[in-house]
Amino acid sequence: MTSHVVVEAPGEHRIAAHTPRAPQAGEALVRVHSVGVCGSDREVYQGNRPEGYVRYPLTPGHEWSGTVEAVGPGVPASLAGRKVVGEGFRNCQVCDRCHAGETTLCTAGYEETGFTQPGAMAPTLTLPARLLHVLPDDADLTAAALLEPAACVAAAALKANARPGERVAVVGTGTLGMFAVQFLRAGSPAELLVVGTRTDREALARQFGATGFRTKDQELPGDFDVVIETAGSADAARTAAALLRRGGRLVLTGIPAPGADGLDPTDLVVRQLEVHTVFGAPPDAWAHTVRVFAAGLLDPVPLVTHELPLTEFPHAMELVGSGDPKVGKVLLHP
Repeated sequence: MTSHVVVEAPGEHRIAAHTPRAPQAGEALVRVHSVGVCGSDREVYQGNRPEGYVRYPLTPGHEWSGTVEAVGPGVPASLAGRKVVGEGFRNCQVCDRCHAGETTLCTAGYEETGFTQPGAMAPTLTLPARLLHVLPDDADLTAAALLEPAACVAAAALKANARPGERVAVVGTGTLGMFAVQFLRAGSPAELLVVGTRTDREALARQFGATGFRTKDQELPGDFDVVIETAGSADAARTAAALLRRGGRLVLTGIPAPGADGLDPTDLVVRQLEVHTVFGAPPDAWAHTVRVFAAGLLDPVPLVTHELPLTEFPHAMELVGSGDPKVGKVLLHP
């Protein structure tokens, strides 16, 4: 029997029999290969995701990879059989922001796979085919399940616009931080510093292309062209800004708890810093991610530490919330 995860309400879940939903016009039915577990999935399970950003009962799962099994009317038949990943934001396609390609700013309201719409913790997922991004035929689908968090970092890398030979830095050493290192490395920087809290992440950071590593309590330089912040801790934004030269470019992606220390507006103005922010990934960031992955410049595999069957959902939730440094990315396989 094939089964999927249903979170009935905060703290309540069941493993239920799964029936694929035939694709309607404009949709595709995807056979799910792997689904990543994220901190926000744990928020859904615990019930502390902000109101309006979750709808129960729900099948979670917004980081996934799979193969198209069937397509509905109006979808190219050539998609069938292709390996794919997919965007999560279900944008309206007709508001000003959607027309500008800024689909994560869609003004029609928030809808996202795995939060308000059925997600990928299931054998199949039926969704609008326009959200799919096609992978090479020889792509590793286990690795590809991590392309959703990678796409969020790709959005940051595109906004940072680091040029070859610039000095770049990353604050944060989690999954997003390690992807930021890989995207920046692909742009041939003169120097790539990683700043974190855990010295055990240095080897991996260097494997991905970092030229230097420091903990945030060490003395830090202040002359970088570009800094991408992925930590989301209370003081990460300030740490990141302090690394920049005058006129440098900062991209914030981490979401700290309310009440975190903000950036100092005087510092921003006097040093003429350029600040960008990222929440989710628009289509161009997804396309960039798939290109960089297909070119062999992105290696998600070392970030995966646990692979479990879908029925181990409660254990996956425990692992993700454990705070254990040995737990990296957790994947479920339907």
